[in-house]
Amino acid sequence: MHPSGFPEWLPEGQLVERRVIDTLRQVFELYGFGPLRTRAVESVKDLVAKGETDKEIYVLRRLQADHEDDDAGVGLRFDLTVPLARYVSENAGRLLFPFRRYQIQPVWRGERPQEGRYREFIQADIDIVGRGHLPAGSEAELPAVVADALRRLPLPGVVVRMNNRKILQGFLAALGVTDVVKILRIIDKLDKVGPQALTEMLVDNGVADREAQLCLRLAQIRRGDASFVDDVRALGVSDPTLDEGLEELAAVLQAGQALQPGLLQADLGIARGLDYYTGTVYETVLTGYDKLGSVCSGGRYDNLIGAGTDSYPGVGISVGVTRILGALLGRNKLGASRKVPSCVLVAVIDEETRRASSQVAAQLRARGIPTEVSPGADKYGKQIRYADQRGIPFVWFTQPDGHQVRDLRSDTQHPVDPADWNPPASDLTVQILSLP
Repeated sequence: MHPSGFPEWLPEGQLVERRVIDTLRQVFELYGFGPLRTRAVESVKDLVAKGETDKEIYVLRRLQADHEDDDAGVGLRFDLTVPLARYVSENAGRLLFPFRRYQIQPVWRGERPQEGRYREFIQADIDIVGRGHLPAGSEAELPAVVADALRRLPLPGVVVRMNNRKILQGFLAALGVTDVVKILRIIDKLDKVGPQALTEMLVDNGVADREAQLCLRLAQIRRGDASFVDDVRALGVSDPTLDEGLEELAAVLQAGQALQPGLLQADLGIARGLDYYTGTVYETVLTGYDKLGSVCSGGRYDNLIGAGTDSYPGVGISVGVTRILGALLGRNKLGASRKVPSCVLVAVIDEETRRASSQVAAQLRARGIPTEVSPGADKYGKQIRYADQRGIPFVWFTQPDGHQVRDLRSDTQHPVDPADWNPPASDLTVQILSLP
C-alpha cells in the first residue's frame, strides 16, 4: 500500500516543477527578497499555538524511543510562517529590518488527500518583517510581486483577492457576535458551501437570521476598486474597527492596482482560518479553477513574532507550488518541452571513438550546453530515435572530416564547430508548455 497525499511527478513533471520554482526565485530576488531555509521541525508547542491546526500536525518520534527518551516535543512544520517567526525571534539582533525573505521548501499536513490538498507539498513564501513598524505599502507590494511572478508562467489568468480582518471583526462586533473566530471560519467557507448553506451555518451557530443575511451580503462584495467601501456603508453597520479596516483595504488595493493593474480585487468574504492574521489577507484563484480554491494565500500579522520588548509586525504571502502543479499537470494543461534536461545528444560511431564523442560533450558542457553522450554505438537511426523519444532537439555527429549537428524538428543538418556552436536560447533549457 502506497501512502497517499505525497505526490511524485514523472521526470518531465519534475522538470516543470523546477522551472516554476526557478521563475519564482528569480522574481523574488528581482524585488530584493533574500533566501531563507529553516529546519523541517518546530516545537509542537509553537505549532499548535498559531491556529487551529493541531489535528494536522505530524509529530516526530523515533521508532525505538521509550518514554524517557522520545522526540514527541517536535513536529513537522505545516507552513513556513511559523518557522519564520521563530527564526526572526532567535536572530533579531543579527538581521537587517525590514527583513525581506523568500523561502521555498516542503511542508507537511495530516489532511485527507484530495485535489489541491496533499500531506506533503512545496510552498514558496515571501515575507516582509519590520521592527516596531511596518508600512502599509508592504501589504500592497506582496500581492503585486506574486502576481508578477505568476504572470511570467504559462498559467491561466490569476486574480489576487484581498480583504482586511478588521472589516470582518468590526462588522461582527457591531452585530453583537461574540465568538468572532468561529464565525470568521464559517464566512471563509462561502465559495465552498454557497450562500444558502452559509446562512444556515451562521444561524445554527447562534447568529440571528437578520444578522446572518447581513454577513452574507458583506461576504458577497467583490470590487476591483475602492467602491467596495460604499457597498459596505450601504449595509448600515458602523464600528470603529470596521472603519479602520475599510480605510486600510482601500489604500492597499489602490496601491496594488498601480503596481499590477487588473490583477487585484477586494473580496470581503475572505477571512483566512489561521488566528495570527490581523490586517490585510489574501487569496488567489486561477481563472477556470475556482473549485480548486486559493493557490496563493497570506496576510498581515502583528503579534506572531515575539523577541524581548520589541514588536515585529510582518506580512507574507505563500504560493502553493504543488497545489498549482497538481491541478494543471493532472489535467495535462502543463508540460515540459522535453523529457530530459539534455539539449544535445552526441552520437557514437563505435566504442573505439567514444572518447572523441565524450570530448565534444565536455566542450559543450563547459559552455553551459546540457549534453549527453549516446549510451550505445548503434546505427545512427537508432541513436536518433533515442534522442527523439526524449525530446532532445539536436544530435551531434563527430566524423573524421569534421562535426555536424542535426535539428530533429526541421530534419536539417549542417557543419558546426564545438568551440563556438550554440543552440537557440529557447532550446538551452527545458521550457514549460501550456497545453490545450
